[in-house]
Amino acid sequence: MTFERTGQRGLEYYPCRYPNSRILFRGPKRRLQGDYIAFLGGTEIFGQFLREPVPGLVERALGKTCVNFGVRNAGLDVYLNEPTVMEAAASSAATVIQVMGAPNMSNRFYTVHPRRNDRFLKASRALQDLYHEVDFTEFNFNRHLLHSLQSLSPDRFAAITEELSAAWISRMKHMSMVLRNPTILLWFSEHAPDEDDFALLQDPLFVNRAMIEALRPYVDEVVEVVASSAALVHRTDGMVLGATDRPAAEELLGPMAHQEAANALTPVLSRVLR
Repeated sequence: MTFERTGQRGLEYYPCRYPNSRILFRGPKRRLQGDYIAFLGGTEIFGQFLREPVPGLVERALGKTCVNFGVRNAGLDVYLNEPTVMEAAASSAATVIQVMGAPNMSNRFYTVHPRRNDRFLKASRALQDLYHEVDFTEFNFNRHLLHSLQSLSPDRFAAITEELSAAWISRMKHMSMVLRNPTILLWFSEHAPDEDDFALLQDPLFVNRAMIEALRPYVDEVVEVVASSAALVHRTDGMVLGATDRPAAEELLGPMAHQEAANALTPVLSRVLR
């Protein structure tokens, strides 16, 4: 495998903040004018370790400005808690929403950090009653929490996945209605949404095809991209890594997979923007 090393810091993302937003996005900062395309999503849309993630590749293919609003480890709450970003996305010519996992959002069982959605803040009374033997002060991250609860009692854990699924669908429908413009839902993963055993392995966690299908009436297009076997074998080829970045990079989709996603999105966006 080949990748570039840049010392301790790794790739420069030129972080920027848009007016009235509390979140730092990947730069360079873009002008929110004209027929730009907005991209919302998590670590993959942000493009960690990549010189040119999906938004940049689509921009080059279409010749239209693509604004990268991706946030590392984002859930839906990042966007729904930032009216400025939602307004900017609603004002775009089209919005691409990467399917983000269901755990990284507040729900009936637990509360997450409003901007760092992968951070667990507190358990509700309902979750404390469901898992009365658990000390929730031991957890700082959602994935650690959920892995522990699933291991402790798969039967009780089913109530959590049911809640996460319902909350995710409800919030996605709300987001789509707020946007109002042509909206494309992007499934971008190592696996297809049919694989819905809800094991805590691959992102987007706890989202299956039935949940995607429930959103079809609320979006203009659904684009499903499952990284090819070649893209998975060569996932770190072309990544720009700091001295300690490789373990994290091996969990992400690399430049070849991002090119596959851009290739799938480009004709769909061309059709929507006519």
